[in-house]
Amino acid sequence: MKAAVYYGKDDLRVEEMPVPEISAGELLVRVHASGICGSDVMHWYRAGRGPLVLGHEIAGEVVAVGAGVQGYKAGDRICAAHHVPCNTCHYCRGGHHTVCDTLRMTNFYPGGFAEYLRLPAINVDRGVFPLPAEMSYEEATFIEPLACVYRGQRIAGMDMGKTVVVIGSGISGLLHIQLARALGAKVVIATDVETYKLQAAERLGADEAVPAMEDVPARVRSANGGRAADIVILTAGAAAAIRQAFGSVDRGGTILFFAPAAQGATIPLPANDLFWRNEITLTSSYAANYDEHMRAMEFIRQKRVDVAAMISHRLPLTEIREGFRLVEEAKESMKVIILP
Repeated sequence: MKAAVYYGKDDLRVEEMPVPEISAGELLVRVHASGICGSDVMHWYRAGRGPLVLGHEIAGEVVAVGAGVQGYKAGDRICAAHHVPCNTCHYCRGGHHTVCDTLRMTNFYPGGFAEYLRLPAINVDRGVFPLPAEMSYEEATFIEPLACVYRGQRIAGMDMGKTVVVIGSGISGLLHIQLARALGAKVVIATDVETYKLQAAERLGADEAVPAMEDVPARVRSANGGRAADIVILTAGAAAAIRQAFGSVDRGGTILFFAPAAQGATIPLPANDLFWRNEITLTSSYAANYDEHMRAMEFIRQKRVDVAAMISHRLPLTEIREGFRLVEEAKESMKVIILP
């Protein structure tokens, strides 16, 4: 089979490798669609780890079933989580499944940018999601990223009537905009440095799309009757974006750190402004658990989050280098889908 093997920045090779063999409890999946995530082009995070096959936003068809597997058969259309928790440790019992040690060590093989992949038994047990008949494989690649977005908004206390600022209108930001609308946000304000993305933000539900070079806190207050935002979601990790978040959150509000900052970055905190009298919460989220994947799938199935409108490029596996370029440049693209 063909697979895209990542050796390092600017070194992505489409190579031949054996179709994975499966053992008891496992599934072999033919990958029909695989989304490129922003983390796939986060090269400092991948440094020294190649060669490896990336790709975790996958949807495909079961082609072989290992001994003892029940509930699945060849021909089933599925999505699968690449990381799954143990469900029994201190973190899982406390509701923090995504910081579980098991979750951070699990994965499927070799990765989603390949024609076939093997789902280990632990993933089959707690990380496979049968697709509704009306959902395409391309739409299903959004289940994992939307599940992560849903987890973040749940942790941040998203609710009806909230004013939300989404700083950064890349693919995660656009999902946050749509989900905030679906969950009943009263006002949604988006920012970005690129006009293309600001236009996408408005199409997908933002009340205002503010160029990041402007006075974002002032624009937030102008759009919200003089008041700052209840929830600020950072999908950009630049220092300037974080400072804008500090200035855009209201008393009693929450800032969600959804995106990583640059490697080794430290950000000074205006401690008294944030904490002393204003009761501002800084929080973060990572990945998603099983229930959050199921909720995300339902949002997509019901079209409450229109993911099909977010696909800007569909490319064969042989053109994956162009896909990585589009995502890394982050200018005139939204979601780039690889079709192995």
